Amino acid sequence: MKFLDEAKVYIRSGDGGAGSVSFRREKFIEFGGPDGGDGGRGGDVWVEAVNGLNTLIDFRFQQHFKGATGTHGMGRNRTGANGASVTLKVPVGTQIFEEDNETLIVDLTQEGQRFRLAAGGNGGFGNAHFKSSTNQAPDWANPGLAGEEKTIWLRLKLIADAGLVGLPNAGKSTFLATCTRARPKIANYPFTTLHPNLGVATIDGREFVIADIPGLIEGAHEGTGLGDRFLGHVERTRVLLHLVSAQEENVGKAYKTVKHELEAYGGGLTEKPVIVALSQIDVLDDAELKKKAAALKRACGQTPLLISAVTGKGMTEALRALRDEIVAAGSDDGLGLTERTDDVWTEEDDA
Repeated sequence: MKFLDEAKVYIRSGDGGAGSVSFRREKFIEFGGPDGGDGGRGGDVWVEAVNGLNTLIDFRFQQHFKGATGTHGMGRNRTGANGASVTLKVPVGTQIFEEDNETLIVDLTQEGQRFRLAAGGNGGFGNAHFKSSTNQAPDWANPGLAGEEKTIWLRLKLIADAGLVGLPNAGKSTFLATCTRARPKIANYPFTTLHPNLGVATIDGREFVIADIPGLIEGAHEGTGLGDRFLGHVERTRVLLHLVSAQEENVGKAYKTVKHELEAYGGGLTEKPVIVALSQIDVLDDAELKKKAAALKRACGQTPLLISAVTGKGMTEALRALRDEIVAAGSDDGLGLTERTDDVWTEEDDA
């Protein structure tokens, strides 16, 4: 299934059914009077966040959603049936914007959350509604009200507990594949990851969700490379894991490049707790590793974790650090971390 995180959709609620003009005509009843029924209400357009979806790809193939028109009223005071409503099923974390793509309508952050995007038109009154002591035979009825129509934008921001950021080939996808059951594409060339990936990691009987996004390069906020369009998927995370590859000639510069792009993007990313890790350390000898770890510490102001997703070295410590930050951020409430009875993760789990 392809990943799509933005879609433009046209919606229209149903028109209300027209009221009926009818008079009672029965044998031996001299003054039957009006008996035209009201029209039915038009169908609404709803949006609902559902489980089991993580892309908006369905809206690439269907962009028009319309509620049904209400049934017209009929004689014998029969009210028309309401038109059928239509529901857009979207992944949890979807935001709905007006046509300008800036005015937020609703942010669906919980499974089962529903919102009415367009209300159906009211049905028109039949002529029986207008009967009075001074007008006992009205010969008119109301037409149904027109439904609402608008164009909206759907924008998906994945909901995860931790987010992976870094330059291309920093080892983010390998990290995700090693500690979760996710299977992102891994190769030794830049921009192997073209769309975000999610995985569920387990450590000390606790689960949390990790999001991996395509790598950032200098000038990403201006559209260089894949740009910063995927950074929205780590806006909702509680902690960021910043991976810096040990293969970089200047690890301090690599760290500052990504940090600058996060600052240029905004979205509260710079306010999140960040854990810095020197990845792919299996390619260095002890002397070179010590040198690059010191350089990265000077650049980021904290002692970086030393990890190798290939050999499993430092992975348990990294997952525990992420878990501790998530708990400190207040996610240990049943919504983020969940308990499991499995053993602690080890590098043999994915062997």
